Amino acid sequence: MKSLKILIIEDEKLIRWSLEKHLTSKGYVVYSAETGEEGIKLFELNRPEVVFVDNKLPNMQGLEVILKLTSLDEEAIIVFMTAYGSIETAVIAMKSGASEYINKPFIFEEIDVILENIKAKINLNKEIQILRRQQKDIITFDHIIGEAPIFNEIIQLSRKIAKTKSTTILLLGESGTGKDMFAHAIHNESTRNDKPFVTINCSSLPDSLLESELFGYEKGAFTDAKIMKKGLFEIAEGGTVFLDEIGEINQATQIKLLGVLENRIVRRLGGTLNIPVDIRIIAATNRDLIKAVNEKSFREDLYYRLKVFQIILPSLRDRKEDIPLLAEYFIKYFNLQFQKNIKKINDSVINLLIQYQWPGNIRELRNVMERAVILETMNTLQAESFPGEIVTLNETTKTFTQEETSFNFTSEKLQFPFDENLSLYDIEKLMIKQALQKTDFNQTKASELLGISRDTLRYKIKKYKF
Repeated sequence: MKSLKILIIEDEKLIRWSLEKHLTSKGYVVYSAETGEEGIKLFELNRPEVVFVDNKLPNMQGLEVILKLTSLDEEAIIVFMTAYGSIETAVIAMKSGASEYINKPFIFEEIDVILENIKAKINLNKEIQILRRQQKDIITFDHIIGEAPIFNEIIQLSRKIAKTKSTTILLLGESGTGKDMFAHAIHNESTRNDKPFVTINCSSLPDSLLESELFGYEKGAFTDAKIMKKGLFEIAEGGTVFLDEIGEINQATQIKLLGVLENRIVRRLGGTLNIPVDIRIIAATNRDLIKAVNEKSFREDLYYRLKVFQIILPSLRDRKEDIPLLAEYFIKYFNLQFQKNIKKINDSVINLLIQYQWPGNIRELRNVMERAVILETMNTLQAESFPGEIVTLNETTKTFTQEETSFNFTSEKLQFPFDENLSLYDIEKLMIKQALQKTDFNQTKASELLGISRDTLRYKIKKYKF
């Protein structure tokens, strides 16, 4: 944070000089004035973040100065100073717009504490402004693409849950299924939509840092805790906290989170006060939490506290009728981003996209479409613009339609597993397994036998976990 600009309005020369010298030595940019009129002019000219105003000034009293300053800038932070302290005076000063109140004579340590608190408030306000800017592009369920019956049912359920005030929600689903978008949509269609939406990825931070980010800390709680810092639970007051990858938090943090869910209170690190919070918690994970509970890596009581409402998002392969809709949306999106003019996708490519299993779900489809739009030189997306693992699926599919029930890419034969109950996914997996077994897992020979590249075979080995 850049150095604060501070204005001192004080008629006693010694106090004004000593305070200016002290603040300058601390790295602050300091202006000083002897009268209220002079102080107001300096304020208009320099717009300092903090103003120290004495109560007794010539011609214009401190309370009058405060009213004038706040009329110029309602965000001005004013510290009211007086040698004639009383509760009544303090109340009047605060009502007039002062943020802090200090009696004279004071010691510089008191001034330092006040300024540290002010800096913490300024930083917090900046964080809140950033969070609100992030919500400018509001995501609702109207922005989530999908017409598959299973998906529509989930959207209708989520809309109903969003209307409840404080219900805790657990979002489950494979990576890339859109859990973060659902969390945003739930918040934005709730009664909390005018309050902060705070998100944190629980797997992206070390355990100690995650705890301090969530719960905050008091000054001196640990070596680098120079000032008090509010945690995300406090910052989100009235709004929503989205805990992504909840399955990755350690046992100690799990216990603290359970306390928040049960009692709606937080305690900062190093603190002794219980601070009430009014928030909704949405948690998400692609882990099997039941398995984690059985393995004792995730608390059973926390799991049941989180799953007041559990929403399981389907994989893309379970809502394949939505693939053409999503592909069309991504074409329009990347046309704008890359200044392209692609109109549609070749019908054969659409079939390829539908047949593909999409282990990375919507996130993978998005990346594939971005790549295709960048590479395509015509106004229709062709197969050549798509990755090999998708295009080679077409080669295999064509071979499956032959009258013969065996493959003969070389002198060796692969037996085609004809069974009307098998999906294309199962058939491809069995054929690759056969090829690997016949070649003693020699990837070069297996890829030649299948008629695909070695890189594609490696991808499929990883995909099918051979």
